[in-house]
Amino acid sequence: MTGEATPEVSEARPVRVFLVDDHALFRAGVRAELGASADRVEVVGEAGSVAEAVTGIDHYRPEVVLLDVHMPDGGGAEVLRQVRSKNTEVVFLALSVSDAAEDVIAVIRSGARGYVTKTISGRELADAVERVRAGDAVFSPRLAGFVLDAFSEGPNSAPVGDPELDLLTPREREVLRLLARGYAYKEIASELFISVKTVETHVSSVLRKTQLSNRYELSRWASDRRLV
Repeated sequence: MTGEATPEVSEARPVRVFLVDDHALFRAGVRAELGASADRVEVVGEAGSVAEAVTGIDHYRPEVVLLDVHMPDGGGAEVLRQVRSKNTEVVFLALSVSDAAEDVIAVIRSGARGYVTKTISGRELADAVERVRAGDAVFSPRLAGFVLDAFSEGPNSAPVGDPELDLLTPREREVLRLLARGYAYKEIASELFISVKTVETHVSSVLRKTQLSNRYELSRWASDRRLV
């Protein structure tokens, strides 16, 4: 009797994930949450800054990067810019406390495959990681509408490819949005958990990039682009 060879059964391996967030306590929490799904997701490394993220992603070669939007040294968009210039295979999923339309649109324009907020559960996050690796676009409820509006050609769509707007970082847009709403520098600092000096630096940068003179012109500029 001749026996037939038994075909090999390949076990599904967990998705290799790299975590980028400037808060160590939050990174520890994500690791703990995803630990319950260790058979599906493996956190292979983490970083708390843009520079650390670029180096770590190059070293660990993850399949999916969980990426914070706002960080002190440039944020998620800057990580995307630097990494995607060298590695187009890694997939980025934004994981942020912000659900502001401009943040969602900016990071998707930069190349992220999805955007979920930090209210997501560990199990839902593991699902999102698997889905973006498989090629799906994943968004928390209502955030997908921002992207559809931004990339549509309807009369109520947000401006697409605005060269002046694209010059601003996500953090600069957030500062500008609050400034245009009438917040004082101290209130903006409190809202974004940054110093007043940092707010002043961002405002100066926005004024320089837009070639405007004062906050009143900035408010009008922001309103024209529906950032308020």
